[in-house]
Amino acid sequence: MRGTSGASLAAAQERFEPVLRSAGADGQTLGEQLFAVVAALDASGPLRRSLADPSRDPEDRAALAGRVLAGGFDERVVDLVTGLARSRWSGDADLADAVERLGLDAVLASAESRGALETVEDELFRLTRALVGQREARQVLSDGATDPERRAQLVDALLTGKVDGVTQALARRATTHLRGRRFVATLLWYGEIAAERRRRLVATVTSGAVLSQSQQDRLAGLLERAYGRAVQLNVTVDPAVIGGLRIQVGADVVDSTVLSRLADARRRLAG
Repeated sequence: MRGTSGASLAAAQERFEPVLRSAGADGQTLGEQLFAVVAALDASGPLRRSLADPSRDPEDRAALAGRVLAGGFDERVVDLVTGLARSRWSGDADLADAVERLGLDAVLASAESRGALETVEDELFRLTRALVGQREARQVLSDGATDPERRAQLVDALLTGKVDGVTQALARRATTHLRGRRFVATLLWYGEIAAERRRRLVATVTSGAVLSQSQQDRLAGLLERAYGRAVQLNVTVDPAVIGGLRIQVGADVVDSTVLSRLADARRRLAG
């Protein structure tokens, strides 16, 4: 999210962070309520447009948000959403996306408050890896035409008793509220947000062979010097990668695999 909407989201996150620090484990409840707001915004275009309409007085928009949330919502959620309604958005869809992001911040902050954020991040990544060879499961979990409850039951069958409660709650949300995304892509996004809360960048590394711990440490050191921040390595092994590494950090992709170099050579010869 960039421009006006990005600035509005960043300002909301700055205001909300002290609330999350004091909320502790209650952050998960705040997050769930924010997700309910997202569902309401997604379901009602007129409401979403009214709350983001730049031609409407900001206080009028805030008052509308307050009326919608009256009764049943935590006052901290009401205060946050009315503040969002006062803000400016490049498009009404950005408002719903901002509420979702703040909901994720809240749920992850609840895990952080009990020292489980790194565990949740790791479990989200491991789940995406476990689904690599499960094409049918991936399709079902990303299929908006399949009953959401059936998709949630599949997640529960995979995860109940095996992962942190926040991990399971986020995985359930990733399949029951697709919002135009694929299940695995959503889990990866959640993991990036978790890493961001830990002030780390996520580097997804694909190698043709298992990397030793010393190799991983050297690679992490190189990336940390390049980016000026701590880097979390998520390493997977793909036998199709004949040599070298494929490294992705955010939108940056460093592909040094043999196959990539051969493909590049073919393109040069063809040109």
